[in-house]
Amino acid sequence: MDQSALLHRARTKGVNPFVYWIVRAFFQPFFHLYFRLSRVGREHVPQQGPVIFAANHRSFLDPFIIASLARRPIYFVAKKELFEKRLQAWFLNSLGAFPVDRGNGDGDAMATAREILERGDGVLIFPEGTRVRPGTLGSPRRGVGRLALETGAPVVPVAIIGTERIRRGWRIRPHKVRVRAGSPLNFPQVEAPSPHLAAAVTERIWPCVMLQWEWLGGLPPIRRAAVIGAGSWGTSLAIALQRAGVTVELGCRTAEQVASIEAARENAPYLPGVALPEAVAVRRAAELDLAAQDLVVFAVPARALPAAVAAHGGQLTRRTGVLVLSKGLVAPLGTTPTDYVAERCSARAVACLAGPGHAADALQHGASLLAASADRGFSRQLAELLAKADLDVQTTTDVTGAELAGAAKNAAVLAAATTAAHAGPNAAGAAAGKIFAEVDAYARRRGSHPETFAGLAGAGDLVATVMAAGSRNRRAGEMLGSGVATADIEPRLGQTAEALDAVPLLAAAIAADGGQAPCVAGLAAVVEGRVEARTWATGITSPEKKTARSRAA
Repeated sequence: MDQSALLHRARTKGVNPFVYWIVRAFFQPFFHLYFRLSRVGREHVPQQGPVIFAANHRSFLDPFIIASLARRPIYFVAKKELFEKRLQAWFLNSLGAFPVDRGNGDGDAMATAREILERGDGVLIFPEGTRVRPGTLGSPRRGVGRLALETGAPVVPVAIIGTERIRRGWRIRPHKVRVRAGSPLNFPQVEAPSPHLAAAVTERIWPCVMLQWEWLGGLPPIRRAAVIGAGSWGTSLAIALQRAGVTVELGCRTAEQVASIEAARENAPYLPGVALPEAVAVRRAAELDLAAQDLVVFAVPARALPAAVAAHGGQLTRRTGVLVLSKGLVAPLGTTPTDYVAERCSARAVACLAGPGHAADALQHGASLLAASADRGFSRQLAELLAKADLDVQTTTDVTGAELAGAAKNAAVLAAATTAAHAGPNAAGAAAGKIFAEVDAYARRRGSHPETFAGLAGAGDLVATVMAAGSRNRRAGEMLGSGVATADIEPRLGQTAEALDAVPLLAAAIAADGGQAPCVAGLAAVVEGRVEARTWATGITSPEKKTARSRAA
């Protein structure tokens, strides 16, 4: 349908009274009965004169539910795609909707909104620009600020919660829905507001929407974070979070480590040459107030995770999100780190961060990482937050695949480095490839997605670890291949090589699952000192011996 005609009708004729009041008479009781609708703050809604409603957006039903706050028609913008069918376009336009070309700064839609306000009616604006279903609120665009300045109309901040859960396909399910309006905000009228001024006004409006959202129990943004573990990645992530505008505390193991970092404002043993911002507070981990944090990061090796969770897990609340940076498996059962934390903490969500993330390089040149969580909202929240620190973060629900890919990467690098000294590059590549494939097969039996091992968490991280000059697991493999006992490797490295712990746990877990992983099992025997590195390495490329039965077949 001609969109200019729809805009003209919204400007000049307004809603179709017959259609509007009949539909409202039906839907309002339906909302109360089926969705147990709760409306809070109706006293803040002007019942006459121009008014702008600025609201978050979760569902296609939001405009109709928010309109029930007022006892008069409320006009609202909707994406132009909804107006392509003539009958649907006429119906929506009759209820007060008019089309907008999202993302293109649609001047016609803005002009229509201005004319509606100038004649004394109300307009509903969704500053996020689109529906944002999981997690916390999205980021606002400056259009609402521009409209408020151009018209001088008061702005009522509105939050709605629960509508994201009512639809599954074409089915509308009963679910509690609540909407809350705050006190109107007033701004002076400006004839031609600059983009900067419009953005500044939007930044005044949006926190008021967030206030209503959090009052309704919506997920708050991450404002405070504590990082437990001042190793390379823990320190690096603390700096990244501070760059993203988060108040950060870095938790160290000892008072001596705190004093050393505070004196130099640098974590020289783990992240030399990288200045620690003054805004990052350094504390002993035991002194952190984790109950006050929005995000808690466990940045400790997998072997230290049980002690860290035992010491700090009890402080975590149901409002806290947890990010686990441990790579490998947790003894004695070979549990993945996020499963271990989730089973022992009452956090609202647990995620891991996978992919090629060499700590110092991530701060200097950026990184592409993978945030994995069963809670889509939490992983999206982490991705948006770290994007403010110039980190490219993708999201997935394949937590098992992401963590096992990290363990497989470390094991593959250890295997390649162990093999190279005795059997050359072909055998080294074969060892890495076979181990990677064996762990991938195990991960798929546990429900992993094929693309996880092929993407950032697997292949991407493997290449980065091989290329990194300071790769701990590669150096550990070189020592293992040269005959250094496993117990002596980490004292020489000065850091934890996660693969030394992970490989035996992987071998045991795969065997317990009934899988076949001869390469992983052989490397585990080398790590445990039951087989010499040379013997295992030289057998990597040996042809498999066929049994008499297989030859006969």
